Amino acid sequence: MHEIQDPLFKPFALGGLELPNRIVMPPMTRSRASQPGDVPNELMAEYYAQRASAGLIISEGTWISPLGKGYAWTPGIHSPAQVAGWRKVTGAVHAAGGRIFAQLWHVGRLSHTRLLDGRSPVSSSAIQATGVNVYVAERDGTPGFVQASTPRALATDEIPRVVDEFRQAARNAMAAGFDGVELHAANGYLVNQFIDSNANDRTDAYGGSLENRLRFLGEVANALVEGTGDKGRVGIRLAPLTTLNGCSDDHPEITYIAAARLLGEIGVAYVHIAEADWEDAPHMPVEFKQQLRAAFPGALIYAGKYTAERARAALEAGWADLIAFGRPFVANPDLPERLRIGAPLNAHDRATLFGGAAHGLTDYPTLAGSAA
Repeated sequence: MHEIQDPLFKPFALGGLELPNRIVMPPMTRSRASQPGDVPNELMAEYYAQRASAGLIISEGTWISPLGKGYAWTPGIHSPAQVAGWRKVTGAVHAAGGRIFAQLWHVGRLSHTRLLDGRSPVSSSAIQATGVNVYVAERDGTPGFVQASTPRALATDEIPRVVDEFRQAARNAMAAGFDGVELHAANGYLVNQFIDSNANDRTDAYGGSLENRLRFLGEVANALVEGTGDKGRVGIRLAPLTTLNGCSDDHPEITYIAAARLLGEIGVAYVHIAEADWEDAPHMPVEFKQQLRAAFPGALIYAGKYTAERARAALEAGWADLIAFGRPFVANPDLPERLRIGAPLNAHDRATLFGGAAHGLTDYPTLAGSAA
C-alpha cells in the first residue's frame, strides 16, 4: 500500500475512531438554533454534513442546562427536543461519512439575567467579567450586546449537581448519536473560571491551591467518562495563555501542565489546545507545547490561525497530532480537499457569523460548485 506522505492526510486512531486525516473542524458558535427551545435543526444538519470530510468535527458549544446558556440562539443538549434535533445533525454527518463530537458548554458568569429568566449567572466566585459583553435577542429578532451580569458563587454543596448535569449531558450526547464529547474548559467559561487563579477566590476545596482549582475539572472529566461509558470518547479543550472573557492565571505554564497531567491520569482521548489568535496575542512557546506533550499521553489538537504550512510543520515536529482550522471551515465546506491540492480559500463574511438563516452558513461554494 502506498504510504501517504502529506502529514495532514495520514490517518489517525483517536480512541475507537479511525480518522482519515488530521484536519479538525473546531467548535464555532453560529447561533442558528430553532426557537423556541434552542433546538438543533435541518439547516444545522446540512451545515455540518457539508463539512464531513474533516477528520473530526467538534460541534459548536452546546449548553448542558438552562443556567449554562450565555448567548442567544445557541443550541442546548438538555431537553428531549434538543436531543432529537441533534440526532438529525449526527445522522446527516454520519451519512456523509463523517465523525462528530459534541462540545459540552456551561458558560458560568458569561451570561445575563435576560437569558436566564431573571436568575443570576453562577461561577466559581462572585467576580463579574467586567467589560465582557454577551448577546441577547432583541424584540425585533436582532442580537443586542449587553454587559455580562454579576454572578453568584456556587455553594460547595451545589457543585456536585453541576457535575451531574455534565454527566447527563454526556449521556444525552450519546443518545443523540454523537461519537464522543468535548468539555469546553477554555476561553473563560465555567470550568476555566475554576482553573484560573484570577477568576477563583474560593476558600473551600475548589479554590486556593492549584490542586483545589483543578478539582472541578477532574470531577467533570470523570463524569463525562461515566456518561459516555468510554474514555476514548472524551476530549477536553483548554486555553493556557488566552485571556478571553476576563480569565487569566498567574502561572499558566505550571497550571496547565498540571491540568494536562491530571487529564492523562484520567485517560481522556485528547486535549484540544486553543492558542490565542488575535493581534498582539501572547505567543505560546514551542517549549511549552513540548512540556504538554510530555505531560499528556493522549492525542493533542492545536487550534489558532494555522495555515496548511504551519499545520504540517507542527505535525512533523511531533508536539501536535491533529490541527483544527476554525474560520477557514466557515467559508470552505470542502476545506480538506482545498488544503490537499493547495487551492485558494473562500473568505468568510463576518456579518453572517452569528444568527440568520442559510446565507453565510450553507451557501459557501465548494471547488466543484465554483467550477460548475
